[in-house]
Amino acid sequence: MEIMKTVLTDPKFLGAVFSTISIILLGYYLRKSGKVTDTAAKSLTAVLMNVALPALAFQAFMTDIKPETFTTGLNSFIFGFVAYIILILITFAYRGKYKGDKLDVMRGLTIFGSTTFFGLPIIEAFLGSEGTLYANLFNIAYRVFLYSYGYIMFSGLKFEKKNLKQIILNPIIIATFLGFFIWMFQASLPQVSVAVKEGTKSYAFLRLDQTAPWFMKAVGYLASLSSPLAWLAIGMTLAKISLKDAVKDMDVWVYSIGKLLIMPAVMLILMILFRNIGFLPLNYVAITGIIIMLATPPATVAVGYAINFDKEAVFSSNASLVSTVLSIVAIIIWLVVLAALNSAGIIL
Repeated sequence: MEIMKTVLTDPKFLGAVFSTISIILLGYYLRKSGKVTDTAAKSLTAVLMNVALPALAFQAFMTDIKPETFTTGLNSFIFGFVAYIILILITFAYRGKYKGDKLDVMRGLTIFGSTTFFGLPIIEAFLGSEGTLYANLFNIAYRVFLYSYGYIMFSGLKFEKKNLKQIILNPIIIATFLGFFIWMFQASLPQVSVAVKEGTKSYAFLRLDQTAPWFMKAVGYLASLSSPLAWLAIGMTLAKISLKDAVKDMDVWVYSIGKLLIMPAVMLILMILFRNIGFLPLNYVAITGIIIMLATPPATVAVGYAINFDKEAVFSSNASLVSTVLSIVAIIIWLVVLAALNSAGIIL
């Protein structure tokens, strides 16, 4: 109880929670009152996905490489593939209750959360650049599976080359791999001397935070837009759908509980077990970032697949709305639980 009280009264925690909820409500008000047009959310999302989030992803890698940071980052990357394979297998449990299109949609929306649009801005607000770095590495597997397995499951077709293009040419993926390359090989890249407080220090010429701080200043401004843009767009999107109608569907609640509580709990237990046996051990920051990503509402692309291929379009929209609202509460709960586990020494 004392641990929970400490977490809930922490100024940084309260500030991040208040910022998230208040800006989402602001977006809701702006759209509901007609102060912004129906296309505002779409425009904000376009800026977010093509500019702000790539800048955030790239900025996170502009840091010195340390043995523990490198190991955790590499483990996050590998665990991403392990996690999504396990998620794919676990969701077959829905077969006991659902069949056909409903089964495909329940599985698809559970596997693929809004990790980039919804998760990363919250991770940045709560965990800073270290959390963002690990989250981006974990998220590479998500994009690989989303545009391959996800497309096949929703469409019933074979994987197409155009989806490979979507993976490779996605601005966030490009920024992530470019940043990861610089971060990982900075010791091997050509070095330049940079003036620091202690005198001079050698940095890789591509460590732009040191060699071109004026450039990274602009990148930093764009990266800082990620959270407010995402939260405003979420609020505006919520204002367009009837929550009253959505909550009447019991399958939406089954989905939301599975997506926001059960799946993150399974993965948390798995990460703790892996850590205890020394297999892909992750630290508190990495584990928290991954749980936040797993406790997000369904990915826009996944919902788009469902609508495009005429698979439970109404259910998908309702599930997206209800789980978006519940996700805010679920993430706060998970943050408290994880902070308590950290204080108890279970995850460090």
